[in-house]
Amino acid sequence: MLWRRANDPFAGSWALPGGPLRETETLGASVARQLASKVEVADLAHLEQLETRSDPARDPRGRTVATAYLGLIPADLDPALPDDTAWHPVDALPTTAFDHGSIVGSALARLRAKLSYTNIGFALAPPTFTITELREIYVAALGYDVTATNLQRVLLRRGVLEPTGQLTAPGPAGGRPASLYRFASPSLQVTDPFAVLRPPSARPA
Repeated sequence: MLWRRANDPFAGSWALPGGPLRETETLGASVARQLASKVEVADLAHLEQLETRSDPARDPRGRTVATAYLGLIPADLDPALPDDTAWHPVDALPTTAFDHGSIVGSALARLRAKLSYTNIGFALAPPTFTITELREIYVAALGYDVTATNLQRVLLRRGVLEPTGQLTAPGPAGGRPASLYRFASPSLQVTDPFAVLRPPSARPA
């Protein structure tokens, strides 16, 4: 989620929502204020501190130290955005202000790593979903294909998912209803500290 800057420096460029930290404000309170005032996002399914940027040349106005956060919302939410704000694919970002494109890259790397060894998928998925729907979310976040069968097997074995006992409604073309699942916990947990989800190996020519 990026918003187009109205003022210099980088007027007209896209940027991550953010701003100065007030004298009596915590970092968490500042994140909530910036999101609410600039992009009208009131609630995040997950928020964690990502990194601190301290390159003296990152802001042409002078030395500015910035602390970046990774915030996630479920795929089924579509928050109302102001006219100067829009979603952008992480693999096709426009030119960004400051070092914000690099920060997005760091956030994506963090998310992909945590999808391997935690249950962070809970912050991207709706409350209930089919395995096929969950696979689409994981594929979009990871950037490579995973099979629904393997994803279901791995997450069930780790105790990340649990069946709801419900089925999807039959579609207009009929077909077998799919089972609905949910994440067992709505908070971040390390489920396998040594796990790594790797892209499929390239086949030899």
